[in-house]
Parts: sequence; structure tokens; C-alpha cells
Amino acid sequence: MDLGLCATCRHVKVLRNERGSNFYMCMRAEKDPRFQRYPPLPVKQCAGYETAQPPALKKPGHTS
Repeated sequence: MDLGLCATCRHVKVLRNERGSNFYMCMRAEKDPRFQRYPPLPVKQCAGYETAQPPALKKPGHTS
């Protein structure tokens, strides 16, 4: 499935139902009515898009 920008957006939350279907919720919609909670996919343009940051890699033996 082509998710468009949602695939790499830091504001997407993936929800899975009991039957195994995935739903892509825009967390920006919680505070900003300009955004749809469940936008039609694929999203090709979005004023609120921000690239998700990859998780920080820890060096072996390093503890935080």
C-alpha cells in the first residue's frame, strides 16, 4: 500500500485492529483541526509533514 508522506512522518500513529488491518492516524489532528484524523491515503502533500527521526543508535557498552 502506498502511504505517501505518512510512511515517513513523525506524526503518524499506526493502529492495528483484531483482524490485522492497519489504520494510519495523524496525531496533528488531535490539536489542529486543519488535519484529518485518518487522511485518505496516499498523502502526497501535507502542511504538517515532518520527517521521522530514526532511533538513536547506541554504541556497544554504552549505557544511559
